[in-house]
Formats: sequence, C-alpha cells, structure tokens
Amino acid sequence: MKVLFVASECAPFVKTGGLADVIGALPLTLKSQGVEVRVMLPAYPALREMAGQGEVVREMDDLHGGPARLVAVTAEGLDLLLLDAPHLFDRPGNIYLDATGRDWSDNHLRFGALSWMGAQVGMDGAAGWVPDIVHAHDWQAGLVPAYLHQSGSSAPSSVLTIHNIAFQGLFRPEICGNLDLSGDLFTSDGAEYFGMLGFLKAGIAFCDRITTVSPTYAREVMQPDFGMGLDGILRKRRGDLSGILNGIDTDMWNPASDAALPASYTAETLAKKRKNRAEVEKRFALDADTDGPLFCVVSRLTTQKGLDLLLDTLPGLVGRGAKLALLGSGDKDMEARFVGAAHRYTGSVGVIIGYDEALSHLLQGGSDAILIPSRFEPCGLTQLYGLRYGTVPVVARTGGLADTVIDANDAALVAGCATGVQFAPVTAFALDQAIERTCDLYRQPEAWEAMLRRGMAHPVSWDQSARAYRDLYDTLQRNGS
Repeated sequence: MKVLFVASECAPFVKTGGLADVIGALPLTLKSQGVEVRVMLPAYPALREMAGQGEVVREMDDLHGGPARLVAVTAEGLDLLLLDAPHLFDRPGNIYLDATGRDWSDNHLRFGALSWMGAQVGMDGAAGWVPDIVHAHDWQAGLVPAYLHQSGSSAPSSVLTIHNIAFQGLFRPEICGNLDLSGDLFTSDGAEYFGMLGFLKAGIAFCDRITTVSPTYAREVMQPDFGMGLDGILRKRRGDLSGILNGIDTDMWNPASDAALPASYTAETLAKKRKNRAEVEKRFALDADTDGPLFCVVSRLTTQKGLDLLLDTLPGLVGRGAKLALLGSGDKDMEARFVGAAHRYTGSVGVIIGYDEALSHLLQGGSDAILIPSRFEPCGLTQLYGLRYGTVPVVARTGGLADTVIDANDAALVAGCATGVQFAPVTAFALDQAIERTCDLYRQPEAWEAMLRRGMAHPVSWDQSARAYRDLYDTLQRNGS
C-alpha cells in the first residue's frame, strides 16, 4: 500500500510543535508494517540544500507567482517530496509568521500551493509512484481533500488528521479565485466558515475519513466547548470520525541511551536520575536539596496550555518544599511573569525562555514530575516522554492527557496501575490540589518508585497507533471510499 502524507513540518528537518514529531516518526513505523509512505512538505530554507541534491519529479513555470519544482529525496529514513518554491517558502525565521509575529500575508497561497500539489500527486503520481491514499495533516493541508473532490470520481481516497482544531486557516473568500477552487465548494456544508474560507473546514467537509490524535479529543471536538465552531459539521460526520492516539519515537526518547543525559538509566536503576536532577538544578540555578520534588514544564507559554494557572499556584508549590524548572516561550506577558517569579522565588523557581531540544531531554531525565495543566490537549507528547523517563505526568483530564495517564487515586494505587496524577476541572485550585497530591506521593518512596516503574513500562511507541492507521487505510481501499 502507498500513502502520501501532506504536511507543513516534519522532524528533524523543520519543527514548531508536535505535528512535526508525528510526521517524522509515524511513516517509519508504518513502513515496518508494510505501508510505503512519502511525505510532501515545503522546501523551507533548512531544506533548500537537500532539495538541490534530489530528483526533480515535477516542474511548474508559475505556482502562485513563481516557478516551482517537486523534488524527491531520501533523508533520515524518510522518503520526501519537497515543494521547492522559493517565492513562497524561502524565508527566514518562523515558517508561519513574519518578523513582527503576524501570519505571513500570503499563507493562503503558500499552503494552498502545498495542498494543490498534494492533490496533483494524489491523482497523477510522481515519477511513477502513485499513492492509494492521500493523508492530509492539519489546516495547512486542508485543501487537499477539496481539490481531490473537485477533480472528480477518479481521485484517491483521503484522510484528514486534526492535530489541533484551534488552528483552522481562515481567509477572506475573495482569495478563492487565486486558489483555483470552485465556488461550488464555498457553502455552509463545505469550505465556508462564518463567511470565511476555512482550510480545515474544507478538509473536514471533503475528506473520506477524519481522525484526531486521541480518542477523547475525537469526542471533545463534537462539543461546542472544544469544537471551535466546527462541532456541528463534525457531529454530522461522526460516522467518519475516529481518534487514534499519537505515539513517540522510543529510540530518540530512551533514558537508557539518551546522549543529553549526564547519567543514563532504566527502570531498574532509577537512582541514577539524581545525577540528572543535579544538572537540572545547576542549569536552572535551583537550590541543590532533595527535600521536595522537582517539577518541570516544557511547553509553549499560552492560555491553552493552562500555564497562567501555574503562576497562581507557585506560592503553594514552593511552600511545600518543591521546585520548578520551566523551559518555554510564547505569550510575552506570561514569559515576563515567569521570569519575575524566578526572581521572586530564587532557588526554587528557574526559568529559561526559548526552546532547546537537548535541554528538554535533560528536564525529562532529571525532574521528578512534569506539569501539563492544559485547558485542552488534542494528544500531547510531553506526558508520553514523562512516562518513558520515569517523570510523573501531572495532567488536566482532557484530550490525550486523559487517554494516556492513569490517575493515582486510591483505587488505582491499591490496584497497582497508577502512572500519574490527573485533575479536573482546569482551575488553579484543582491544579494546586494535584501538586499537593504529587508532593504527598513523592514522600512515600515505595509507592512513588512503583509508579515510576509502571509509567516506564507503559506502551508509548507508535506500534499500536500505526496498526490503527494501517487498518483505516485498508478499510478505505476495500470500500473504495
């Protein structure tokens, strides 16, 4: 079976969030299960040199204002199709935002071009390779199913995965003509979203199957509180909607062999985490004591992630003898407030604004618990890293967090199945209670260590999820839709 992935980012080549991790890891596991995947993504500056060394499989004189090539190349075990269109993608900095932090004004053309090319390869193939299924990811590839639908009945089946419904790709309807989209698609049951052209809405309306990145999130997005205005169409299509939980790359995220850790360890050698904790304390200027747990945060600093609530609970966290190491960036006011908290609670709160992949590994390998108080979370990966590294996830009971962490309530502790701490509702009071419960558990060494070992044994790889995607593709092929 041949499947074309169309996405805007892919680790390790270009990454702004969890989408890239999925696109970089899932095809490799699918390959081991007999599914041949090629990944189409834009040739951003980091990929231009690679594109220059590949095989040109399609050329265009004019794609939304300039020449474009589609280049086939293999790297990091992945078969890539790079859309080399310098006038659209050869830009410095963030792949979505300009220097002022605003969306690029031509994002509709940039990702419309990506979607259009994805649909063309879906129908005509590339250098003799023709996909059986086209799998579009998030709004940036949302027009792929629309273009396939517009082309007629000979188009291959399509799947759309919603990684985060909060990002929808909304644009003024006047641009429809520039994108070669039929006006017939711009209806309330199609690509129209409250008078705007919705890339994600178009994908939902015209794909054959819809997936989200966790079962709970699939149920949540059909509710007004989580659906961001798309709950109605998703309820209409509930028979075509399913949730398939994300996994992680367990070779890249492996505490037994992680080069970013001063001390590697396993579930049988957990005491070695102390050396990693000492390094975290040093990097974040935290007091080197062992009285309470060391919490960490690795996250975008946004209200979606619930980190404004953490600011409100810091007095309680510090008052219980715990410490916090935070790595992240995002909302400028929130960044400033966390930096201020680090000055206020010197030695107990450490903050580094930005992102550093190696440092994120160190935080997982050296912290006792990781805080994830998200108001909504389609899947989340940091809690999976936490489980893998014996770093207790403290999570809001929502989306994929609810699907991956077993709360350490009394029944779960007695049954010996707890792997973390959940809380609800998502309020500062409930988060504070969760932090208190975690501190209490930490001071019960036998119960704490047992919970760490259970978390490290929890299946977090892509194997099971890849089988679910393969089964979905098989069903589409059998049914011809």
